[in-house]
Amino acid sequence: MNLKLTKSFIHTSTTKYIIFFDFDETYFPHDCTDELLRNLNELEDYLQFLVLDQSIKIVWVTGSDLSQIAHKMKRANMSYSPHVIASNLGTELYNVSEKGELLLNEDWEHRLKNVYFSSRAVKELENELSHVYNIKLVEQTQFGQKGYKWNYYYFEESKTKSQYDLKIIRHLAKLNELGMNISKCNPKAGDPENAYDIDFIPLNMGKKEIVEFMIRYYQVSLSNTIAFGDSGNDLEMLKTVQHGYLLENATEEAKRFHDQITDSHYSLGILEVLNKLFPHSK
Repeated sequence: MNLKLTKSFIHTSTTKYIIFFDFDETYFPHDCTDELLRNLNELEDYLQFLVLDQSIKIVWVTGSDLSQIAHKMKRANMSYSPHVIASNLGTELYNVSEKGELLLNEDWEHRLKNVYFSSRAVKELENELSHVYNIKLVEQTQFGQKGYKWNYYYFEESKTKSQYDLKIIRHLAKLNELGMNISKCNPKAGDPENAYDIDFIPLNMGKKEIVEFMIRYYQVSLSNTIAFGDSGNDLEMLKTVQHGYLLENATEEAKRFHDQITDSHYSLGILEVLNKLFPHSK
C-alpha cells in the first residue's frame, strides 16, 4: 500500500490485551474543537504508555477507507497510528509498521479470496427493491464503491414504513447470500438526517468477525479484550469482547440496545474506562 500514515504506537514482542476502537465519532471527533483535540492528544499519550506497560495492541475497526482515515488523522494532527486498521467495515485489514507503513494482513486476504461477493448481485438487489417493493436506496458515491463493500443511504419516510422496508432489505440480502450492515446515520459524522446506512459486504465479514479474527491472531484471552463505539454498527463488536462500551456521545438508537455507556464523551469517556481497567497504570 503506497499510502503512509504517522508512526504507530510502540510494537511490543508479546500481546496481552487488545483494544478495539470504532474511528468516526469514537476515536476521531468530527467537530475537532480545541478541547476535543486536547483530550485526544491526552488519550494518545496514555495509550502509548499503556501499550508498553500492559503489552497492548490498538486496532481501529471502521467503515471509512484508508484515504478518509489519513485525511482525518491529518486534520486532528494525530501523533500515532494504531497497530492494525480494519477499514471498509473489515473488508480490508492492514498491519501498521512502527514507521507508519501499511501492510496487508495476508491471513485475512486469503480468507477474503475464498468468500463470495458479487457487485452484480448487489445491483440486482437494488433494482428489485426499487421496482418490486418501491424501496429506494441512494448510492453513496462521494467516495466511490469498494470491491467488497457497497454502501447506500435509505431515507426514512415514517417509522412504520422504515421497519417494514428494512426487514425486506435484510431478507433479500440473505436470499442473495450477501452480508450487510444497517445502522441509523449519525449527522455528527457528516451523514444526512433521518437516514440509515445500508452496507453490503460478504457473508461472515464485518466488525464482529474482525474482532474474533484478531483475538485468534494475537492469541489473547477474551477476558483481556476491550472495545469502544458510538453507533448501531458497533454493537456486535462491543458484545464480542469482554469489556464493550458505547461512549456518552453515541446515537440514541445504539443506546437503546447496549447498557454499558460511559459517563463522558469521546476521549474522556475512553480514558474514564481505561483508568478503571488499569488502575495502577498511571
